Amino acid sequence: MTSEALILNGKLLAARIEADLKTRVERVVKAAGRVPVLATIIVGENPASVTYVNMKGRACARIGLASRKVALPETITTEALIEEIRKLNADPDVCGILLQHPVPRHIDEAACFNAIAIEKDVDGVNAASFGAVSLGEKGFAAATPSGIIRILKEYGVPLAGKEAVVIGRSRILGRPVAMLLLRENATVTIAHSRTVDLPEIVRRADIVVACVGKPEFVKADWIKDGAVLIDAGYNPGNVGDIDLKNAAAKSSAYTPVPGGVGPMTICMLMEQTVEAAEANARA
Repeated sequence: MTSEALILNGKLLAARIEADLKTRVERVVKAAGRVPVLATIIVGENPASVTYVNMKGRACARIGLASRKVALPETITTEALIEEIRKLNADPDVCGILLQHPVPRHIDEAACFNAIAIEKDVDGVNAASFGAVSLGEKGFAAATPSGIIRILKEYGVPLAGKEAVVIGRSRILGRPVAMLLLRENATVTIAHSRTVDLPEIVRRADIVVACVGKPEFVKADWIKDGAVLIDAGYNPGNVGDIDLKNAAAKSSAYTPVPGGVGPMTICMLMEQTVEAAEANARA
């Protein structure tokens, strides 16, 4: 590249959005006479999950939401977990419900996600939410994919007509971000562990979204000059899924790790909780 790549700074953008969200929460509290609650369910004591839940609690405090942590034992059954979700569905103070991923292996995670009431599914994990968003209907998008699209649009990155390659097909990231890019009229390829000749597929991409969960998996020589790099990976040592040390210079824009996609994930969770609170206040 002849010009310096644009850093898509999610931390700065999230701070700006949070300032607006704080004002919106104040309006909801005044109208409803109570503070909206985001309920976060954590099963077991996975250290990374505990950290993420605490981060979400601090984000709630920054914008004036109440955070309710529902800590459940690792031995809980799927049926008992779903019953806890149903209690939160029925609680009028709770505007948003988040089940921290991942849950223990014996839990049917999809069944638990789908038990969350769609109007409280602020993390966009219910299959009905995914279907609605994919079809362009009203619903909450998965938080990380929503944050990716938001950062691209806020920084003026063109999406319509561009060729996007998404590396990863998880239900909470790869698949939903592909659908959101399609809604923005990008041409989308979803690559995965069985994709043949992945480097060649990535080399044709205008936009690369890496969400494979492997440190520096995407190599610099896979990237064409001027591509936009979205690194949705976060691995030990503040390392993403793209070899940004070498690939960033070839790009026209990229999300840093940390400070790129991560802050926007939490920010979108907050924004969608505020939207749910606003809808609840109008009801």
